[in-house]
Amino acid sequence: MKTSIGDKIVDVLIYVFIGLLSLICLIPFIHVAVKSISSNAAVTANKVFLLPVGTNFDAYGQIFGDPSMMHSLWLTVIMTIAFTALGMILTICSAYALSRPKLKGRKVFNMIFIITMYFSAGIIPSFILMNTLNLLNTFAVLVLPLAYSAYNMIILRSSMRASIPPSLIEAAEIDGCNEFKILISVVLPLSVPILATLSLFYAVGRWNSFQDALYYITDSDLKPLQYKLYELVNSANSAGLSQEIGTQTLQSPEILKAACIMFATIPILIIYPFLQKYFVSGVMVGAVKE
Repeated sequence: MKTSIGDKIVDVLIYVFIGLLSLICLIPFIHVAVKSISSNAAVTANKVFLLPVGTNFDAYGQIFGDPSMMHSLWLTVIMTIAFTALGMILTICSAYALSRPKLKGRKVFNMIFIITMYFSAGIIPSFILMNTLNLLNTFAVLVLPLAYSAYNMIILRSSMRASIPPSLIEAAEIDGCNEFKILISVVLPLSVPILATLSLFYAVGRWNSFQDALYYITDSDLKPLQYKLYELVNSANSAGLSQEIGTQTLQSPEILKAACIMFATIPILIIYPFLQKYFVSGVMVGAVKE
């Protein structure tokens, strides 16, 4: 089938638009990366854009040599794994129950979950609640409060309704499977793409979050990586910045900030390619309307 000139022009415009959009997303990341390995003099003189000038890795040496930063990194890894696992367990259980037509009152439960997406008590009541529950300055306060997402539950529930035929579940019931067996043996194996997608949502959201730590954590041993980065960026121009990240001194705090940003970003970028195929197919499944 021949392509008309108009179609070719449209294709070119689409490619140009996507290319420009990709550059808009990529250039800031490249700029931060090359700044983190450039010399102090070049960064101070604003000579660094897309290529490193006077390459050196002193900033990364200071970061990896700082025990508190490495402690925050491992704390964040453990916290992200625990948060993602708990969030997926809660999401799977609620989504499966609400996807079953025979659940009595499921419309009421759906409405209750949806209300939480639009209304919240606010920061001060949440702080009072965490204090009353004795969760301040604990590991649990970084995992439990945000471990459930009604939005993710709705996506998974819609996916289960759209991709799992009722006849398949009926066949499992005839074979004597209870609800737990149906969930483990039938529903979950058919929901791998959307489960991988939601796991990525939970993991990235927890990895990038710092506001709950800002409100609830004052113990330096419980500060996650993003909170440490937040403190570093806020104090980047202070006189004592270089002493917070090791014993050596950096002349330009911009290099240290850029290195910390890369330090916090690269781990999650390494994970994404392994989940990309599930992420794409899972988003398409979750986009099916009820």
